[in-house]
Amino acid sequence: MKALVNIDEDDLALAAALLGTSGRRDTIAAALRVVADRQRLMARAHQDSLALGVGSDITDPIVMARARR
Repeated sequence: MKALVNIDEDDLALAAALLGTSGRRDTIAAALRVVADRQRLMARAHQDSLALGVGSDITDPIVMARARR
């Protein structure tokens, strides 16, 4: 889909440097993928407390009660 948008050149340059991309289209596509991947990861983490490798004790109420003190 084509869209005409105003993009801050400094933000675009920073995103390109961080993502290792060149060109506007590649940088914007990579940035959108990063955001979408992050959202999918967050959704998975909310569904499964072990998805991020935190360990099974995260679901143990006794262990967690002590951890919060």
